[in-house]
Amino acid sequence: MSEGGRRQSRSESAVLRIILLFGAVSLFADMTYEGARSILGPFLGSLGASGAAVGLVAGMGELAGYGLRLFSGVLADRTRSFWRLTFSGYGVNLLAVPLLGLVSGWPAAAALVVAERLGKAIRTPARDVLLAAATKDFGRGRAFGLHEAMDQIGAVLGPLTVALVLACQGGYRTGFLLLALPALFSFAALGLARGSYGRWQNSRGMPEGAGEEEENGSRHLPSAFWSYLAAVGCVAAGYADFALIAFHAAKTGVVAPQGVPLLYALAMGIDAGAAFWAGRLFDRKGFASLRGLVVLGALAAPLLFLGHGIGPVLVGVLFWGVGMGVQESVIRAAVAELVPDRRQGTGYGLFNMAYGFAWFGGSALMGLLYDRSPVLLVAFSCGCQLLSLPLLVRTQRQFAAEQIVRGRIG
Repeated sequence: MSEGGRRQSRSESAVLRIILLFGAVSLFADMTYEGARSILGPFLGSLGASGAAVGLVAGMGELAGYGLRLFSGVLADRTRSFWRLTFSGYGVNLLAVPLLGLVSGWPAAAALVVAERLGKAIRTPARDVLLAAATKDFGRGRAFGLHEAMDQIGAVLGPLTVALVLACQGGYRTGFLLLALPALFSFAALGLARGSYGRWQNSRGMPEGAGEEEENGSRHLPSAFWSYLAAVGCVAAGYADFALIAFHAAKTGVVAPQGVPLLYALAMGIDAGAAFWAGRLFDRKGFASLRGLVVLGALAAPLLFLGHGIGPVLVGVLFWGVGMGVQESVIRAAVAELVPDRRQGTGYGLFNMAYGFAWFGGSALMGLLYDRSPVLLVAFSCGCQLLSLPLLVRTQRQFAAEQIVRGRIG
């Protein structure tokens, strides 16, 4: 092997280590807060919260978690303090969960739930910029796909861990306190990731920060990004939340109540595999691959809400898991391709905020439509997601045109 080949191999190995360490951070973090979320409702109820209070707390947490990501993304771009924001966000995010085991009233628990979501809002745009910068030459689709796959392993292990605690006659508080262990492991992995990232930057002669400085950093986000944001909003708004899927499955008796968590675990497992596969496809085919992947996700709603028997439900869960894997990996990776390096914090902040609000609004509307007729829900879900296809075509064309312009300027 030539010297150049050996250098490239060492560089790819260093980047792969960074991806795996970031994946380990997310794996243990997801074990922590997804484990907590799996018992949050009944825990709040045991503290005296009403059903309305539980819904309000959950809604406030998600609203804060997505709404503030724009501000944290802009802050990351302006300060270039990506690691400080990442560490701070994970600190708040993960510390809040074990503290739930020490509270005695539901208002205090509600404050910790919102704090946990705020922590996620603080660290997500900064972390995604760091991951995108390191994997620019590695293949962002593959990198984000692998990261999401590890993330979803944690999302499965967390609820299973808490379920085991409850099965062994441990209480909710014991479950929350036990989740301090994966939280500590997540912090340890984050420290290792920071060290590996610094060594990778030094080996490339790069300054402290997310990635290389742009000589002509744009003050405006490209037009292709805005088309893409509209497309992502359509996909998010039309994607049925698993809570509604589980409600329908239990109501119709297709799945026994005790089987619903297993159905969710199956969906998360499919999500993990699909994320990795979709990421590799995106690296090879680019934006053209997104249209077919969106169509696969859109097939879930008819099977899940109009199918009869367990067969259509299982196939629907397969497509739903594929769609979620695409949204959590490839759709995130594409943002870094569309936005200049110096504006990626803002880009990821806008992306996350738009995605969260679209998901929230779409879920609320689909709940109302479901009460009228599942057929109306399916029509809205499929129509909204398929509406993203011409927007994705437009994004691809604008992106290609902008690449030509950049090439001429360069």
